[in-house]
Amino acid sequence: MLLKRELKNAGKTGESLQWPVRYKIALGVARALHYLHKCCKHRIIHRDIKASNVLLGPDYEPQITDFGLAKWLPNKVTHHAVIPIEGTFGYLAPEKTDVLAFGVLLLEIITGRRPVDSTKQNLLLWAKPLMESGNITELADPELEGKFDSDQVQRVVLTASYCVRQSSTWRPSMSEVLELLTSGHGSEVARGWRMPKFSSDELDVYSMVFGYEVPVRMASDDYL
Repeated sequence: MLLKRELKNAGKTGESLQWPVRYKIALGVARALHYLHKCCKHRIIHRDIKASNVLLGPDYEPQITDFGLAKWLPNKVTHHAVIPIEGTFGYLAPEKTDVLAFGVLLLEIITGRRPVDSTKQNLLLWAKPLMESGNITELADPELEGKFDSDQVQRVVLTASYCVRQSSTWRPSMSEVLELLTSGHGSEVARGWRMPKFSSDELDVYSMVFGYEVPVRMASDDYL
């Protein structure tokens, strides 16, 4: 089973991915990326993390697939910029990293939405004002019907908000991502960093990267 297919079919088959399963998948992918980045003999950056590259086993244990764009990381480098930008439309970023792509994946898991839908509505631009305001009810997939652990959802939303920061230097490592997912605001990461804010500069950059203009309603002062 592919995570992308399971999210797409949520509600259509009479069954949907319940929140405990989604949280398990989020943690599993985070652990896998942490292993690739920190624990491998030759550290690896995947460069194409997305729902269609996450395979789910019978118990919904996630496995990362498709290493066609993967690169080894130098052992002594913490932050690695990949140039030119690689990946699939909807996941490109000014400074491409697995952490940013994982942040988008977390938003998919929470919302059930695609990174860019058929109307070209961008998930990041739609979700950022809601993340900043802490509106988890609006963010949560309607197919969950409000049946989720609010504390866990808040931790996942907080983690995603750090992961999708415009500058790669302000994104957490995957070790810190795991801490955020399990401890949320109580983690050292959250206590030491400011809560991410949604800026007009980011709107401009994401508009350029994703290849179309940001909707006017997203660029209004109400969200800045």
